[in-house]
Amino acid sequence: MSKVLGIIAEYNPFHNGHLYHLQKSLHDTGSSYSIAVISGNFTQRGSTSLVDKWTKTEIALKNGIDLVIELPLLYSISSAENFAEGAIKIFDSLKVVDYISFGSESGDISTLNTVADILYKEPREYKNILSHELGKGLSFPKARENALLMYLKDIRKFSSVLSSPNNILGIEYLKALKKHKSNITPVTVERFDSNYNDTSYTGNIASATAIRNIVKNGSFDILRKVIPESTYSILLDNVKIGHIIPDLSVFEREIIYLLRKMSIAQIAELPDVGEGLENAIKNTANSCNSIVEFLNIIKSKRYTNTRLQRILLYTLLGITKKDIALSKKLTPYIRVLGFNDKGKYLISEISKANPKLEIITSVKKYMDTSNNKNSKYMLEKDIWATNVYTIGFEYDSWNNLDYTHKIIKI
Repeated sequence: MSKVLGIIAEYNPFHNGHLYHLQKSLHDTGSSYSIAVISGNFTQRGSTSLVDKWTKTEIALKNGIDLVIELPLLYSISSAENFAEGAIKIFDSLKVVDYISFGSESGDISTLNTVADILYKEPREYKNILSHELGKGLSFPKARENALLMYLKDIRKFSSVLSSPNNILGIEYLKALKKHKSNITPVTVERFDSNYNDTSYTGNIASATAIRNIVKNGSFDILRKVIPESTYSILLDNVKIGHIIPDLSVFEREIIYLLRKMSIAQIAELPDVGEGLENAIKNTANSCNSIVEFLNIIKSKRYTNTRLQRILLYTLLGITKKDIALSKKLTPYIRVLGFNDKGKYLISEISKANPKLEIITSVKKYMDTSNNKNSKYMLEKDIWATNVYTIGFEYDSWNNLDYTHKIIKI
């Protein structure tokens, strides 16, 4: 069989930078097929997907991806470590993927691998330094960054590497590959012109953050310059029918309501909540009614905005620490969202390579016939997340789309 490329993405939304990454990755690896594992309706940084997961799938397929698989919710809204591990477990279970490619600010796989080795092996000296940094009251990401720089003893080389979001996610992919002793070869493509959180754009390249802001502000003349034509037309259609969810603020009243209703003990069971943070969350929710106000009151050097936003998302979707712990023990099912002719062939090859693999093409059939209680529980979370997401639609907020929406075929 020809080479198969794997890509882990949020495609929120798919833009010119994503197209460049896909085309360059296919060229550099000599791959003839591509599989994308994508997050669904909510994202790893604690926000919403601009459009629903089937719309994202259609856009991806029209821009050259052959097969789209959903990353289950319990991974897609989790920490970078669990997000990466969930996706790598999926790719490894397919038994047909030769490469995974990810974008990075560094563009240097060797440097990223050096850091991933340390995080995977956790030498005693590094763990001691990390413990000391955490003792200063720093957030875990900052404490880890400091510990790695001190352990590596080369600030000039590694400081920019360890402070860039795509590098950090790439390092987690590499660590997960090592942990699962995967035979998949990692490659990286250097990002250019626009970083993940940039709100401006250069030429025909803009970050996903900038594009979501452009859509939110209705600046469609600018939008056409920074995304492929197929993305543009599909986004415009979704704007017309009121199926755009720009960010988590769409659900802010529901979130504040839930936090006010929850007990402090219930808040303490949310992932990422610890060290008494539940008390601060409860007090803050009792005195404000917007996400921006909530974050401004509660943020500190110990708690990053991303961590706090994820906690708000866990609140909205009813995700607990037990749920995340369960996801770490499981090998995820394969939920197919869409494919083209080449993708249809890939599904056949995957079934041959791993006959025991759970491939879901009908949610109803799977829920009716599967005896795997843990996988069904995890899939129920995906179903519920879609039901919550569609509440944010301006029109046609249908329930149970996971049962009724057809697989996207291009």
